[in-house]
Amino acid sequence: MRRADRLFQIVQLIRGRRLTTARWLAQRLEVSERTVYRDVADLQYQGVPIEGEAGVGYRLGKGFELPPLMFTVEEASALVATTRLAQQWLDPALAQASESALSRVLSVLSAAQRQQAQSLAVYATPFGLSQSIRLRLQMFREAVQQQRKVIFKYGDARHLQSERCVSPLGCFFWGDGWTLVAWCDTREDFRTFRIDRIMDAQLTDQTFDSEHSQSLPAYMQRHGIKLEDL
Repeated sequence: MRRADRLFQIVQLIRGRRLTTARWLAQRLEVSERTVYRDVADLQYQGVPIEGEAGVGYRLGKGFELPPLMFTVEEASALVATTRLAQQWLDPALAQASESALSRVLSVLSAAQRQQAQSLAVYATPFGLSQSIRLRLQMFREAVQQQRKVIFKYGDARHLQSERCVSPLGCFFWGDGWTLVAWCDTREDFRTFRIDRIMDAQLTDQTFDSEHSQSLPAYMQRHGIKLEDL
């Protein structure tokens, strides 16, 4: 990869994440961390508003935009595959948004490139999430974004039911289903819930402002999970 292309990729990768470490960039770009440090320093010198520092992580300052991008056939094909999976494993709103985004990407390709991308022989069979679970997933995702508490009934592995009031923190996909990570007011601790075992879920008007000890980063730190690995 040419250095100019690598610098462009660094900006793209940092822009697409909340916080990006040099180690993660080095792994993605297949270069040393020292090379990443040098490239980031050069970008900062050229006026790109990359905030952060070595050993902590980087993020892109607000208001910085790159010119419109062109996509390769391989990139468009990857989005075709992702969109097909989204139709079966994401909530309806995200599935629709992914299809809309794909249409925009395909619109900038030539007719031949568009046909090549759409002919990708990768498909998602219609045996993903049921519509009821997909709608439930959407409600929890929106609850996380809006920081609104949810009440529901939950059936555990022993088929015992309990009523919960939770502050939703994140939705995690495990290949065959979704779980919700939340701060549970009922248990006064973090809890993980299988979304397919949740019943009678209701979004409340009560909002929450996660203290650090009750936040998703605190949960991930307790369990040794690194956000950059997800």
